[in-house]
Amino acid sequence: MADECHILVVEDDPRLRERLARYLTTEGFRVTAAGDAAEARSRLRSINPDLMVLDVMMPGESGLELTQSLRVELNHDMPILLLTARGAPEDRIAGFEAGADDYLGKPFEPRELVLRIRALLRRAPPLAQSGAPAAPVRIGPAEFDVERGELRDANGPIRLTGGEAALLTALARKPNEVLSREDIAEALGMDDSGERAIDVQVVRLRRKIEADPREPRFLHTVRGRGYVLKPGV
Repeated sequence: MADECHILVVEDDPRLRERLARYLTTEGFRVTAAGDAAEARSRLRSINPDLMVLDVMMPGESGLELTQSLRVELNHDMPILLLTARGAPEDRIAGFEAGADDYLGKPFEPRELVLRIRALLRRAPPLAQSGAPAAPVRIGPAEFDVERGELRDANGPIRLTGGEAALLTALARKPNEVLSREDIAEALGMDDSGERAIDVQVVRLRRKIEADPREPRFLHTVRGRGYVLKPGV
C-alpha cells in the first residue's frame, strides 16, 4: 500500500518536519512537506495527496482552521491526521469536530504514526469477515457501496471524510444491529478517546444522510447502548 501513497506533512518545526519526511520515506511513502498552512494550500493546488499529517499549533492559520476550511469551503475528503502537544480529551474532540480523521499527541513513536496512517488509508476494516462482498445499502435517496466506502445519490457522489466513511461502513456491515461505541471504536482502531470521537462523527454523518439531522430516519441513537443504522427508502 505504502508505495502507492502520497503523504503531505505540514509541520512548522523544521527538524521534526525533516525527520517525519525521512521516516515516512523509509517506510515506502511518497512525501511532500510544507512548513505552514499557506504552504500546504499552495502544495494542494499542484498535488493530490492520499493523506495529510497536519500539526495543530502553527503560526498563522492553525491546523484546526485549515482542517475545517478543507472540509467546509473546499469539500475536500482527504484523510487528515492531526499532530499536537495538546492531548486533552477536549482538544481531541475539537479536532474531530473540525473534520479530522485521527489525532496523535506529541511526543509520539514514529511507528505508531505509520500504523495510524495505514489504518486511515484502509478506511474502515470490516467488523466481520464475510466470504461474499457486502451488498449496497439503501439510505433514503442515496446508496452506500459498503465495499468501496462510497455514498451516491441521483446527483452523483456524496463526499465523505475518511472518518465518516469508516463509521458508515462499520454500521452498514451490520444494518439494524446496535453497535456500542466501544465496539465501533475497536473496529476502527481508535484509542480511548474514540468513544466521544464517534459521537462527533455521527453528528457529521447525519448531515450527509439525513433530511433533518435532528430527527434522524436512518442513523439512530439507542440510549445507553450505541448506534444503529436502519436502511430504507
